[in-house]
Amino acid sequence: MKLHDTTDRIEKEIVLRAPQSRVWRALTDADEFGAWFGIKLEGAFAPGARVRGHLTAPSWEHVTVDFEIERMDPESRLSYRWHPYPIDPTVDYSSEPTTLVEFQLEEIAGGTQLRVVESGFDRIPPARRAEAFRVNDAGWVEQLENIARYVAQ
Repeated sequence: MKLHDTTDRIEKEIVLRAPQSRVWRALTDADEFGAWFGIKLEGAFAPGARVRGHLTAPSWEHVTVDFEIERMDPESRLSYRWHPYPIDPTVDYSSEPTTLVEFQLEEIAGGTQLRVVESGFDRIPPARRAEAFRVNDAGWVEQLENIARYVAQ
């Protein structure tokens, strides 16, 4: 799944055995996104919207994630900004730069190709940059497997 070796961006892709419209709904409906991503979100996805949520995975419930939705091109591209790996509840991450997460969908024979790119790690403070990159690199592999299972139901 890894496409490039770099310290600034993570790129992954997967072929999903589901129509593009189904994948789009799983990405852009906050309840559906939360179901496969493992997060309970408050609010709806829309360009310019801020959506907040708490992870639901055991031992990760203390993690709050803020999404700032940037772009929603129907059935082709969703992008948002967030603070990668915000696990310490005593840290205010709001003053840190964010990374940009982009989901790109393309209809192919037998389903949908989904590509996720998270970029901007080189701007994350050095004390947490490598760990945030490492965890998110592995995390996107897991999340693409999660959405594949979810849309196949």
